[in-house]
Order: sequence, then structure tokens, then C-alpha cells
Amino acid sequence: MSDVTGAARWLEPSADMASRRNFWLACLIALTALLVLGNLANDAVLDMKYGWDTRVNCAAVDAYAGGLDPYFVKNLKGTKLSYPYLPVTLDVFRPLCAGGLLVDHYKGIFPVLAVLCGLLLPGLGRTRPSARDVALRVLCALGAFVGFEWVQASGNFAILSGVLTAIALRFLLSLSASDAPEDGKFPLRLAGAALLGLVTSFKLVFFPVLAALYFLPLPRGRKLALIAVAAFSFALPILISRLMYPELFASWQLAMGGKIPDQHLVDLFEINPSLLLAARDLMDFAGFGGRKAATFATYAFAALTLVLVPFAVSILRVVKSRPVPEGGSLLARLDRWLMDHPRVAMRITVFAMFALYLSSPRLKEYAFFELALYAAILVVDLPALSLAVFLAVGLAFPALISILGTAFEGSFILLIIALTSFWILLLDFRAEPKRLETEDSRST
Repeated sequence: MSDVTGAARWLEPSADMASRRNFWLACLIALTALLVLGNLANDAVLDMKYGWDTRVNCAAVDAYAGGLDPYFVKNLKGTKLSYPYLPVTLDVFRPLCAGGLLVDHYKGIFPVLAVLCGLLLPGLGRTRPSARDVALRVLCALGAFVGFEWVQASGNFAILSGVLTAIALRFLLSLSASDAPEDGKFPLRLAGAALLGLVTSFKLVFFPVLAALYFLPLPRGRKLALIAVAAFSFALPILISRLMYPELFASWQLAMGGKIPDQHLVDLFEINPSLLLAARDLMDFAGFGGRKAATFATYAFAALTLVLVPFAVSILRVVKSRPVPEGGSLLARLDRWLMDHPRVAMRITVFAMFALYLSSPRLKEYAFFELALYAAILVVDLPALSLAVFLAVGLAFPALISILGTAFEGSFILLIIALTSFWILLLDFRAEPKRLETEDSRST
């Protein structure tokens, strides 16, 4: 983009232009909110038996409490689905399932938790978040990629990991008033890293998200310490399950490996709108069905080409634009640049989490809820046009086609929507990577 174009984009608009822009943007936000809430209300009045995941999880807890092995579906009452979580979670989930409260009232509990997620998510700006910012984050949590619709319909415990993710991000993305990266909040960041590691242990395939912590504006040693704490926290439930629940852990391994006959299998290739399944379908279409090596190679190529490489190139382009400090390595320059631009570094950290999560090989429909939480932090700081496009693509359009009865399951509609949203965010970052700091300086 030329200097003239860049300057024109960031010139202060006249009061009249700003007023008109704010008016139509407010109208779009209101329309999007109506579609999102209308879609959720439409689901609520349908006479269908939802909440199957909640029933499975609580049936597993009940079976365990009754001395039965919950990884054998025959021991679970009222379901043919298998329990996917580690053995230690059976004790963790027991208070949630006590008395049947969650099974009977999850339809009222889950929306409250989703709103709580939006309220807990941190802002990246220097000033206190406005009511508009908070409303946008809550709206994204409820409606982006219709992720929460699937959580609500299935009663999936992704709502719990979402709450923990929001708390972890608030701990990790906190800055002091002076923006100093080395402040007294490092113990809080350690707690956030540990909590994020625990969250990824619920769904093991999202473990790579922890690598995004390297983009935090901290000295390299501290960043590596955060990643180490997060990795240990990820491994801890596995170690506890193996050591304290050896028989159940063996059953969990059998269930995850598909070695228990005649029951539902939790599998990487189970129907879901991920890049891996898109690669498998492409290989089937090309006549290479059944060749897992070709499928995984295609999946890796797609993830790198569509998400990870464009993100990495965009970051490196910004870092390389900085003068070389006495022949320092590229990694050292990256560390220095992130510490010199702490608020932009925070944005990059969340963006990296979004990219890594989106690239997961098993991205079930309900998992788009957590993806929406990362997006909710990023969209608040978008300029008017980019925000309008994101709202239309990521919230209004999926809510509308859901209301019209279009089937998401078995298609890649959600994946296409999420990829488009990723590129909206990426193109905005490439156009003006340090806009967040520029806007902060104007507000002071």
C-alpha cells in the first residue's frame, strides 16, 4: 500500500462523516445482534431432543460413581455416544452433574456462561473498554461462526473450557499502566499459562495453541517459562490419569484407539468441518481415497498455505522493517520488536492462537465457539469497514443461513466462513500493523 493511500486511510474524518459512519455501523451491529439472538431463540423453541453431550458426560460420571467403567458405552444410560475425556475429569465433573441440575437446566445455564465469557475477555486498548467494546465481545461469543449455537444444541462442555480460556487470556494479556513488559504481573501470567494448558488437555488436538505464547512482549526466558508451564499443565491431567486411574486410563486408551468393539469411536476423521477432512474429501475426489499419507500431506499444505505461512510472513515483514540492531538474529529482532510494541504483540499473540486453532485437524462444529472467543478480542479494534465486513461474514451470514434451515453438519460452510474471517483480520493487520498503538496515542 502506498504512503498516500496509507495516509488517506488514517486521516481524521470530518464530524459529519464520522457521524454517518457510526450510524450505519451501529445499525449493522443491531441487525447482526437481532439475527444472532433470533437464531438462538429459533433453536430454543424447536421441539427436538438436544443436549446429548451433557447427557453423555453426566452418564459417564454416574457410571463411574456406580463402580462401572464409563468408557464402555454399554455402561452409560440413555446414550450410544462414548465419553472422550481423561479419567481425572470424572471427578472434576462430578459436582457439575450432581443432582441432575446440569442435564435438566443446561439450556438456561449455557447462555449465561457464554455471556460471562464475553465479559471476561480482555481488551487490548489502553483506556477502559467502552460499552460498545464489551457488547461486541459478548455478541461475538454468542454468534460468531454459530459456534455457541452448536455448544447449546449439543450441550457440549466446550462452554466450560471457553470460560477457562477467557480467564486465562485475561491473565496472560494484562499490561501495567506503563505498558512495561517486565512488571509485577508475571505470576499472573504464569497462572494464565497453566490454566490455558489445562484447557488444551480437554481436547488434546489444540495443544499447538500454546506455542502462540512466544509472541507475548516479554524477554525470551520468561516466554519460554510460560510455554513450559503451559506444557506441564497440559501433561499434568494425563499423568494424573495414568498414575491414579490406571485401569480407567487403559480403557480410555482403548476407547480413543477404537479398540472397544461395537461402540462410537472418537476419531480424527469423524465428520467435522476441518482442513483435514477437507483434504480427505479432496483426495477421495482425486481418486486417492484411503491413502492417509497423501491426505495428511494435503492437509499440511492447506494449513500452511491458507493460514500459517501468510500469518508468519506478515509478522516477519513487520519485524524486518525495523533497522537491524548490530547484526542481531531474526529471532532476537522479533523479541525486541514485540517488547517495543507491547499492545501490538498482544494482538499478534491472540491472532496466532486463532490461526493455530483454525488449523486444527479436528475442528468440530462446537469448537468454533472457542475460535469465536479469540476473534472477539481481535474484532473490537478493527476499523469501521473491516469490522462491518467481519460482522457480515462471521456473524450475520451464518446466523441467517442457520435460521433458513441450511445444514452445517457434513459441509465446510463454517470452515469457509472462519477462513474468510481470518483473512479479513490478516489483511487489516498487513495494512496497518501498528494501528492499535497509533489509536492509543490519540486517545491520551
